[in-house]
Amino acid sequence: MSDAEISPRERLIVALDFATVSAAEALVWQLGDDVAFYKIGLELTIAGGLDFAADLIGSGKKVFLDLKLHDIGNTVEKATAAAAERGVSLLTVHAYPQTLKAAAKGAEGSALKVLGVTVLTSYDDADLAAAGYASGVEDMVRRRAASAREAGVAGVICAPTDAAMVRTILGPSGLVVTPGVRPSGADVGDQKRIATPADARRAGADMIVVGRPVTAAADPLAAARAIIAELAAA
Repeated sequence: MSDAEISPRERLIVALDFATVSAAEALVWQLGDDVAFYKIGLELTIAGGLDFAADLIGSGKKVFLDLKLHDIGNTVEKATAAAAERGVSLLTVHAYPQTLKAAAKGAEGSALKVLGVTVLTSYDDADLAAAGYASGVEDMVRRRAASAREAGVAGVICAPTDAAMVRTILGPSGLVVTPGVRPSGADVGDQKRIATPADARRAGADMIVVGRPVTAAADPLAAARAIIAELAAA
């Protein structure tokens, strides 16, 4: 998927971070045709999100399954293949070389795009040090982006503040997806490395993932439309 192949509506991925499928369904209905891409993470997956993903795909929407897979190679390969068979468009795995290679093998011959998770947007250097890593965020992101490129997966998911650096590693054809995006003036929440939609796009992001600034907005449709317009203008 090259940058030119991504439609304006597909550049915004709305994160369905809900505890129930009914709550997610209500938001999707409210957003209508304006939003084409949705992310289903761990919370909603456990609450019935896989069947809901099938419903979304059946209705013409695209689904980003954000499971951050990391297990023995055989398990990751088979789980990735299962996601591909369901028609999922994007899937995250942790950007460890063995995991990336297994996921790339599982996605072979399908339309599924695998994204390697670099460093979560809620982590900073102190968090990595507390977890026992000697590297800081920048070095870790750089190495994991290189691992994703070498493994042959579609791209990575990274903080918008890392997008420009990651773009230089992946090149023009690599897919760069950024969470931690907040419109100007929005509540930062638990994110530490953030940017506005326009800044993320200018830094090299192909797509952005936005949750609460849309899902918790007084008018979610207006919020989504404003973000899509900001991305188009960037």
